Amino acid sequence: MNIGVLGGTFDPVHVGHLMIAEEARINLQLQEVIFVPAGTPWMKMDRSITPAEHRVHMVRKAIMSNPFLSVSCLEVQRKGPSYSVDTLEELTQIYKDANLFLIVGSDSMFEFSKWKSPERILRLAQLVIVNRRTGEIEGKDYPRKLQKVKAIGPNKIICLDEIEIKVSASDIRKRVKEGKSIRYMVSDEVEQYISYHRLYVDGE
Repeated sequence: MNIGVLGGTFDPVHVGHLMIAEEARINLQLQEVIFVPAGTPWMKMDRSITPAEHRVHMVRKAIMSNPFLSVSCLEVQRKGPSYSVDTLEELTQIYKDANLFLIVGSDSMFEFSKWKSPERILRLAQLVIVNRRTGEIEGKDYPRKLQKVKAIGPNKIICLDEIEIKVSASDIRKRVKEGKSIRYMVSDEVEQYISYHRLYVDGE
């Protein structure tokens, strides 16, 4: 059984996340893609994060129409900073016979060598790198930085280069704060949830 693991703050979850999950599911023949909202993301401890309860609810609403997608609360229930290696350790105990595929964006991949126990991560899962092509500078740096990651685990890296995404959670938060529409950037259910709970109205 092949299972994808897609982590992130999902603050909020948007159509780009759904596109990545579906693209990985189809290309890698995954039976399931698990969204794992971060509890306290170690890379984003310098800014406030929307409470986990809201972020988990938004993910559930975003994926409810796709039976191949699910959500795990492992990280939001864990105390302290969220580390992918700890999550993968737990998932290997839950899905003992599964092959795990950790799905990351190219922006996160650039910092992979700074993650906690990168070598251990590559023993627990295949690393699936999605080049989201969100910026010209990132595109130029991509080949060089990809080689640095491959040096850590040359046979454990899979690249998906077909996805072009021009939606970001930070832009969505900014648009909500400015009173602009976020329609088609998030699912209708997530848009309604954000509006009802007045998320992001007062800034990030």
